[in-house]
Amino acid sequence: MTFKATSRAGGFSLATLIAITAVQVKADSGLQPPIEEIVVRAHLLSTEGLAQPTAVLDNETLKRVAAVSIGETLIDLPGIQSSSFGQAVGRPVIRGLGGPRVKTMEDRIDSLDVSVSSPDHMVTVEPFTADSIEVLKGPSTLLYGNGAIGGVVDVHTGRIPHEIPESLSASLELREGDNADHRTVAGRVDGGSGNIAFHFDGFYRDAGSYDIPGFAESDAQRALEAADEDHDDHGEHEEDDHEDHNVEGHDGHSDEEEYVYGNLPGSELEAEGGAFGLSWVGDRGFIGVSVSSYDAKYGLPGHSHHHHEEHGHEDEHGEEHHDDEHDDEHDDDHHDEDEHGGDEGTPVLDMAQTRIDLEAGLKNPFEGIRSINFRMGLNDYEHIEFEAGQPGTTFSTEAIESRLEIIHEEISGITGAAGIQVSTREFSAIGFESFVQPVDTDTIGVFYVGQRDLGDGSLEAGVRYEQVEHDPTAGRSRDFNLGAASLGLIQPIGESWTLKGQLDYSSRAPVAEELYSFGPHISTQSFEIGDDRLDEETAGNLSATLSYASERLDISVSAYITDFGDFIYQAGTGVEMDELPVLQWTQADAKFQGLELSAAWRALNWPKGSLAFSAGYDHVKARLKKGADRDLPRIPPQSWRLGAILNWSNLLAEVSWRRVDEQNDVAFGELPSEAYNDLRVHLSYTMEMGETTIEWFVNGRNLTDDEQRYHTSFIKDLAPQPGRTIEGGVRIQL
Repeated sequence: MTFKATSRAGGFSLATLIAITAVQVKADSGLQPPIEEIVVRAHLLSTEGLAQPTAVLDNETLKRVAAVSIGETLIDLPGIQSSSFGQAVGRPVIRGLGGPRVKTMEDRIDSLDVSVSSPDHMVTVEPFTADSIEVLKGPSTLLYGNGAIGGVVDVHTGRIPHEIPESLSASLELREGDNADHRTVAGRVDGGSGNIAFHFDGFYRDAGSYDIPGFAESDAQRALEAADEDHDDHGEHEEDDHEDHNVEGHDGHSDEEEYVYGNLPGSELEAEGGAFGLSWVGDRGFIGVSVSSYDAKYGLPGHSHHHHEEHGHEDEHGEEHHDDEHDDEHDDDHHDEDEHGGDEGTPVLDMAQTRIDLEAGLKNPFEGIRSINFRMGLNDYEHIEFEAGQPGTTFSTEAIESRLEIIHEEISGITGAAGIQVSTREFSAIGFESFVQPVDTDTIGVFYVGQRDLGDGSLEAGVRYEQVEHDPTAGRSRDFNLGAASLGLIQPIGESWTLKGQLDYSSRAPVAEELYSFGPHISTQSFEIGDDRLDEETAGNLSATLSYASERLDISVSAYITDFGDFIYQAGTGVEMDELPVLQWTQADAKFQGLELSAAWRALNWPKGSLAFSAGYDHVKARLKKGADRDLPRIPPQSWRLGAILNWSNLLAEVSWRRVDEQNDVAFGELPSEAYNDLRVHLSYTMEMGETTIEWFVNGRNLTDDEQRYHTSFIKDLAPQPGRTIEGGVRIQL
């Protein structure tokens, strides 16, 4: 796959060959609340209701909000943020927890990529080919292991069919945005005959570097650099007695003229992928397989500081000279630099993945057993990080995860499920940026979850035992024995109110990167040092949700508090190695506490339409329990949401506004973040032409052109989110 701009005709032609889309359900009139109590396939007992807070993006909602990354797709849900690293990368952050604490899955099997090893590594799950996305908020270790101590994001693809479709169905989506000339094509086909069902999906995406409303570096970052330069200049002035030296620079221009402005270098993206699935389906069960691929090439923003730092050089006398010819070229349209590759100082990541999934399910195999399900995912992943056009570090992983689940019929009033989960990962990073040595990781866990009816309410409980072993090529191996337990209650109060509460104990083993890192990490511009003496991390969590549901109004209020023992985090040290700030993996006790609110009001209904309003709020506070600098890094600030949606015959209009406050509670070495607004609009018009449905749509994002910097992003002071973006497209459903 080449990493260059593709013509519109060529891009859509390729996508047409690889993508003819999936069956889509027509939109209901009326607003779907952002959090619904429906069957959550990510949990085995969800048909009976769940005490754990959940969020669901159904197919219709997903069509309106789907974005390049999973994190960006989910960002409007209360309690969920994105750890953005440019437009290509956005891993979900749930209630202030991300990375190895949030498990991203494809059809209940881990994504099996290397996204937990570094914030610049993308999650290889495609939102545009998904059926739905489900989120389990809070500890989900009972079902999915210690990597889900903060929550689970499960993307349902339908790549392994469970049933024979009644007829062949297909759809195709084309969209194009003005910012970065962003083009996306995604599609899907589902069909079958006799006992055989098949599925096909594909996507293609192409974008240049995106426009931003101001400087690439934040005000705080530029002020910090100006102070450092002023200090250096003052030192040189005293040493060399250069009385005429001033902070404006050698040529009298202000410093701001030397900062990147209006466009973010290194934010280019090109990706394509697809899958084919085939199943045999009988009266009592099915067995199927799918094979998928994901190829991407994208820039890593955050490496464009002052132009004189990028392109200047010193002669033998130590005097700095600038490449004026290059600076003149930079003033031209940003696509002329390398249409897709950015400048020579921008690293580029080139990845390829092949994945095979197997699944088999059987209903009522014998007396007392309701169902048995077996799943397995095998993944072969590799990416190369290029520096100045030259191959640098190669990250690769071969991983397998399998799980067997058995749901039993009611025994003494208890309905439950037992299971076993086994995974193995062979990880290596070879090259200049190999800050983590090769490590093999093996995990095995057994679990049981059960639910008992209490008349008008129900009680949930579960336990899990898990073993984790890390075996590095050098250094000592580590073994961890982990436990988890949970107790939950669902209690209706009258006809409209419901109270849910859950008490959890969970534990997490340090991942290889936390134990064995040692070296420069150029993407995050830090020198990372792990600690192979780290203990397991434990968490005690208490959460409660009070909800109200009626024909016109839905309200949900959730509060939680989590006490962490030996919480693992990266601490700034204030020292440098290889001219990079040192970040040390360490651990200490910490407390997370937060509040989430959501509401949906169906204000008006008439024969051909409806009008509804929604609102949301979330806040999390996370601090160490002891010490002078107690604030933890990259904790999201509080945010507010308002929205309205109008259905009128074939027209759908939605407007949403999100306010994200400033974040001043920052860790040592971390800069505060400014507040921003995010105004979005969605308009669509649906046409019926026989058996074909055509939907035309327009999306507007960041319509106020605010400078948006996610505090959860490792590079938020070097790379803001895209400025005002307008995109339009069409969906064709057969």
